[in-house]
Amino acid sequence: MSRVSVSIVIPFKNTDIYISECVESIINQSYTNWEAIFVDDHSSDNSNAIIKTFSEKDDRIKLFSNSGNGIIEALRTAYKQCNGDYITRMDSDDIMTTNRLEVMYNSLIHFGKKHLAVGKVKYFREDGVNDGFMRYEQWLNRLTETGSNYSEIYKECVIPSPCWMIHREDFVACEGFEPSRYPEDYDLAFRFYKAGFTCIPCDKVLLHWRDYITRTSRTHEHYAQNYFLDIKVHYFLELEYDKSRPLTIWGAGAKGKNMAKLLLNDDIPFYWICDNPEKIGKHIYDQELLNFNYLKELRNPQSIVTVANDTAQSEIKAYFEKQNMQSMKDYFFFC
Repeated sequence: MSRVSVSIVIPFKNTDIYISECVESIINQSYTNWEAIFVDDHSSDNSNAIIKTFSEKDDRIKLFSNSGNGIIEALRTAYKQCNGDYITRMDSDDIMTTNRLEVMYNSLIHFGKKHLAVGKVKYFREDGVNDGFMRYEQWLNRLTETGSNYSEIYKECVIPSPCWMIHREDFVACEGFEPSRYPEDYDLAFRFYKAGFTCIPCDKVLLHWRDYITRTSRTHEHYAQNYFLDIKVHYFLELEYDKSRPLTIWGAGAKGKNMAKLLLNDDIPFYWICDNPEKIGKHIYDQELLNFNYLKELRNPQSIVTVANDTAQSEIKAYFEKQNMQSMKDYFFFC
């Protein structure tokens, strides 16, 4: 057999209801020079036995046990077994389209290193996908079509964890699965961004993303909103924050309050602004809420927006543009 080109890492735990569909979608790929590294994170169901049966029939499918506990340790265990020049991840409850590996591999061959292959996604669920997931899918696919994923990275995870591929050398350069920050997929997306890897535009759906009530991203504490905000603040302070410029938080709802607490804990000075007349002039955490027009009195400010309403976001963006402020330089939407 020729040298393996693509290594697929697949951590799994108690997904025996869905895992066969996942494996079959990999076996049915139009691109065939791959290895699938499955790592069992201490399953108590029949998942391990299912993968063992597949591995006995196809030597490209390899089964290992997590040397630690949790998804990050499982990903590290899988990566240690990888032999491919390109690394990609898959979730054991999702389904690849038959051309996923071929499209991503060819894109990376064409564009070369320092690039990240991504693809559009399609959510599915037995009783129907809710509006929130539909909006996320549409938003994510809009960014992926143009390769502009990083342009809204502080809103939400812009790289779907089961739908990316990268050259091994680049993966190592951005520390791979080494950090222990959760959510691990969002942290990895920020490290792709930090490394300056260009997202390759893609107009094809390459992953069918399954949603169900017990999915890890819905149930595990590591995927709660406070963890997402922690990561956003961590990378904002590392990559964007300019101490020489005044910083503002726009919005005094729950997310605005959480943001304020994090900045106060880090001793980061800020002005707190909002456009709600009922809140202007009040004090929260000993910080006065100022009218948003106070922004005009600040010299060259940076602004973090924590207002989630779509209409309000459009109005705020128009306000910034009127002040000649640029997205991802002068202002950042955090939701």
